Amino acid sequence: MSAQRKDDHVRLAMEQQHAHSGRNQFDEVSFVHHALAGIDRPDVSLATSFAGISWRAPLYINAMTGGSAKTGAINRDLAIAARESGVAIASGSMHAYFRDPSCADTFRVLRRENPDGFVLANVNATASVDDARRAVDLLRADALQIHLNTAQETAMPEGDRSFGSWGPQIGKIVAAVGVPVIVKEVGNGLSRQTVQALRDLGVQAADLSGRGGTDFARIENGRRELADYAFLHGWGQSTAACLLDAQDVGLPVLASGGVRDPLDVARALALGARAVGSSGGFLRTLLEGGVPALVARITTWLDQLAALQTMLGARTPADLVHCDLLIQGALRSFCADRGIDTRRLARRSGCGEVLHETTGGRR
Repeated sequence: MSAQRKDDHVRLAMEQQHAHSGRNQFDEVSFVHHALAGIDRPDVSLATSFAGISWRAPLYINAMTGGSAKTGAINRDLAIAARESGVAIASGSMHAYFRDPSCADTFRVLRRENPDGFVLANVNATASVDDARRAVDLLRADALQIHLNTAQETAMPEGDRSFGSWGPQIGKIVAAVGVPVIVKEVGNGLSRQTVQALRDLGVQAADLSGRGGTDFARIENGRRELADYAFLHGWGQSTAACLLDAQDVGLPVLASGGVRDPLDVARALALGARAVGSSGGFLRTLLEGGVPALVARITTWLDQLAALQTMLGARTPADLVHCDLLIQGALRSFCADRGIDTRRLARRSGCGEVLHETTGGRR
């Protein structure tokens, strides 16, 4: 049943990809254009670092799948694409491996095909400390993702209904696994209060993974005989909203969920993410065009991100947090209700330093 569920997830996720309207709240974030802010392309670096982790680019292939023969083949291809493009990669939930060790190779292939890359293992918040260590050991993982998915579990016919132990268990895993721990949502977002709680548990980073990409509550509802949990479709906050909500919490944040192109990557970085992940869009590219198409897409994204940094005057991805941003629409209303001052984002002026120098310091 677990293998069939994994295959169902891929099928239903692809149906969502084809049905997406194409718009999400990243469209309510725009850069203020400073025409003299540009720098020289050779001065631009894509390198990023957070929580003692250093990546050559602020982009990663986020958690997707594993646990069946079909999804094992997908993981193999994803690992090859990560190796060829030089980006980090996370496994899908390894709970299936804990229940059935015979499916280990559907996850282990991520390391076999990508022996020198940065690989993250992935477990849920109910995993025992021993299972978390097994996951890390199986992949020789450089870090561990723990995913939070209460909306998905609620809609899942066979899902968990006991969530009270998740926080304390995360703390135990963090203290025991010996690699950095990144806690992520699966598409419903992490609120400011949640990020603060994760910081206090000793987590090294949080992947906000907001609404706008694959909707796992919708996927699980699609597996229900009566599809009677449709009221959970679209639950949670968007990735852009979560990034605004989590500013200045004191924990490095990553962004995923609804990332469609290099401009969304730049927007997320400008809103404070240290790196940006994609799942559904990359999976669709892989299934439709194979490994060469996915490698080409990731490579193009990285080149276009460097072009955006050049135009915006950001020598590193981290420098994008100094760029002036305009927040509009429903996202601005969210900020008003949550007490977030969007005006300061429009006046950060870091991307205008070249203009400042060119005019001799006059404003």
